[in-house]
Amino acid sequence: MNFVPESGTITMFTTNWCGYCSRLKSQLDKAGVGYTEVNVEEVDGTSELVMSLNGGNRTVPTVLFPDGSSATNPSLAQVQAKLA
Repeated sequence: MNFVPESGTITMFTTNWCGYCSRLKSQLDKAGVGYTEVNVEEVDGTSELVMSLNGGNRTVPTVLFPDGSSATNPSLAQVQAKLA
């Protein structure tokens, strides 16, 4: 599967129980930043992808940017700066 997002949006890997994920989603919604949410507990192979991006840790939210780079638990400002 290709999870690299379209220009101007992000792919965010989450879980249902992650408070940091909920907070970032709320901030992205308010700021009008587009994202595709992928729950690592529901989509096969995504937990391993997140672990590969985070040095073996299954840390969420992990954000994937259109240029293929990623960020772990970024702030709204960091996401907006990267997309600018």
